[in-house]
Amino acid sequence: MVYFTILHWITLGFFLVLFLLLVFLSKKETNKKIFLSMVFASFLVTSMGAVFSMFVLDKYTKKAKLLKISHKRILRNESISITGKIKNVGKFKIGLCTLEVKIVSDALSTGKLKGSNIYKTRSGLGNLFTNEDKDQKVTTISKEFAIAKDLKPNEIRTFTVNMKYP
Repeated sequence: MVYFTILHWITLGFFLVLFLLLVFLSKKETNKKIFLSMVFASFLVTSMGAVFSMFVLDKYTKKAKLLKISHKRILRNESISITGKIKNVGKFKIGLCTLEVKIVSDALSTGKLKGSNIYKTRSGLGNLFTNEDKDQKVTTISKEFAIAKDLKPNEIRTFTVNMKYP
């Protein structure tokens, strides 16, 4: 949530007016302790609603799409290089776009990768000649990279991310 759009400001104004209305309605209470608890409850409800609304608005107003993704293994320094383009497909400016890269040591046991990302042996002979340790634990490495800042509507930028293998 870097930039507020006009929708964000309208939502904040709505929750501020709602809070003031609830405080005005709770002024009719004569007991001071009950009045303060009503104001505090009104503040909690409206602030929680405003925070959740900001996250929902960010999700649906700021949209980006990855285009032409390719990856290469660089054996010289044991790293992976991911290149591609990112496009802002929404109508509002995006402050920061991040890309999360996950490397999983045992993709078959996690069940999250499908298709061409998984190599499956076709015969049982491949398992005879491998020295797999049965107690080996699955390792997942995850890194997050900032790939674009201040992305305007319909703007396309290229990016390159390098990540070392663990």
